[in-house]
Order: sequence, then C-alpha cells, then structure tokens
Amino acid sequence: MTQQTVRSIHKSSTTSRRDFLRSTVVAVAAAGSAGSLTFLLPGAQAAEKKKKVVIAGHPWVYAAPLPEFDITPVLEQIFSDMSYAGLDAIELMHNALEHPEAVERIGALSHKYSLPVIGTSYGADMWDASKHDAILEQAQTIITRLQQLGGRTLGTSVGDARQMKTPEQLDAQAEILRKIIAFGNEHGVVLNLHNHTYEVRDDEHDLSGTLARIPDVKLGPDLNWLVRADIDPVDFIRRHGDHMVYMHLRDQKPDGTWPEAMGEGATDYVAAGKELHRINYSGDAAIELAHEMNFKLTRPLRESLKMSREYVRRTMGY
Repeated sequence: MTQQTVRSIHKSSTTSRRDFLRSTVVAVAAAGSAGSLTFLLPGAQAAEKKKKVVIAGHPWVYAAPLPEFDITPVLEQIFSDMSYAGLDAIELMHNALEHPEAVERIGALSHKYSLPVIGTSYGADMWDASKHDAILEQAQTIITRLQQLGGRTLGTSVGDARQMKTPEQLDAQAEILRKIIAFGNEHGVVLNLHNHTYEVRDDEHDLSGTLARIPDVKLGPDLNWLVRADIDPVDFIRRHGDHMVYMHLRDQKPDGTWPEAMGEGATDYVAAGKELHRINYSGDAAIELAHEMNFKLTRPLRESLKMSREYVRRTMGY
C-alpha cells in the first residue's frame, strides 16, 4: 500500500464509521488493483509493464439453490471461500447490488478478505422495448454501486426471446445496450456481452445481430456455453478475440455434464490458452462452477474452486 493511500485512510478516521469504511474499501481496492493487475515483462531491463490477466470467481454455484439466486445471505462464505482458493477477485451477481446497504456490506467483506470486486454479471430482456425504462434504471443503480466498490466490468446477458430475434427486437436490444454502455463508460465500468447458448446458436444469430449494430461492443464469452452450443472456443477466440475483454471458464465431461471442478472434464483448455496467448489476450476471466440438478458435492466448494484455480494456472498460464 502506498504512503498516499495510508495517509488517505488515516485522515478518514475522523469521519463517520460508514464514510471511513467506504473510503478504506476504495483505497484498498485501488492499491490492490495497482499491485495485482500488472507484472514486469521478462528481463531485468524491462521498463514497460504488461497487464496481468486477473482470474476471478463467479458465485453461480452458490446462488443456484437460493431463492431468486440472491447470494446476499452467503456473501461472507463466498468471499472466504474464494480468498482461500487463491482467486484474484470476485465477480458479483447483480441482485446482490440491489440492496440499499450493498456497498457497505460488500465493501467490508472485500476489505476483510483482501478480495477486490472486479465487476458483476447482469441480465435483462433487452430485446423488449417495453422494459427499457426499468432496465436502464436498474442498470444505472448497479453500475453506480459497482463503481463505489471499485468494480470495472459488467458481464451482460441480453435475454432469451425463446425464438430467433426479429430485426426490430435486435434494434431494440442495441438501443438499450448503447445507453448502458454510455452510462458505464461515464463510471469506469465496461460492458461486455456474456453469452449463454441462445446468443450463439443458429450461426450466432443473436450475437451477430448485436455486432452488426454495435461493431465496437466488447465481448465476455462463456467458453463452456460455446461448447454447449457446438461452437469451438478456440475458433471463437480466433474470430472474435479483438472484441474480448472478459470470459467465463467452466469444464465439461465427455458426456456433456458438468464436473465438480475444472480439470475433471474434457474441455481442451490447453488449446484455448494457446490461442489466447497467440492473440495477446489482455482481458480478464472468471471461473464459474456449475453443477447438474441434484448433484451431491463430494468436497467443500472452496476446495473445488482451489483445484479450478490451480488448473487454470497450469493449463492456460494465467
């Protein structure tokens, strides 16, 4: 931590407890980011710095059995487990940010476990123009609170229309995305398109429709959902790597089901890693475990996260 950061925290001690907590969290997150997001290039004389690919954790596996997938009741367990697993950061789910006290609660946990908030996932029916006002208001609240926590990425799903979207629906989708992108840019939060299967099936109809309307939109593909949509992740990276700033990582067994941890499936992450290094990928990633319905754990989730983190380091070099 820099002397300037220390002085800032010391000065904050005369403020209210809440203001002190918030200023401390922001300072620690800033200092942590400065130290964890870059590393010196090989060679003693290297003066230039290269951004490190941050490997975060996404809490879906904790949210799946909870009402409305709200991780708020188990936030401390999530932070504790992800810190133990050696993850660099945490990606939240947006509903945790909708609670009025979210910034104070999450900020305290981020400080306690020395685990920065990198961003959050977010999804809405953006193709439905009748929902745009509510979506924009919700997105603005989430982005504002995310900025207060030091987060910088918004992994966005555009909603499944249960059919191939019409040109009019794709127009509406692009319209609200542009507004969210602009608001995010004003707050230092970059929107990336996070895919499930519906965005990339039918020859990538949905994704291609958005790219045609917003050519510079950033992508945050889920490599496993690509596999489940019969798309080769390596080929996707090759074709879309210049748009990619984020990605989700998860493994899959030969029979198509999810294993308990990464490294217990058959997805070729060595090949994906090689392609990412070939294109000099400089975005970040999140390990997002998922288990089939009624799956019975054989080990604590924190151990599966730790195994997954080590697997990503070993196979992908991150």
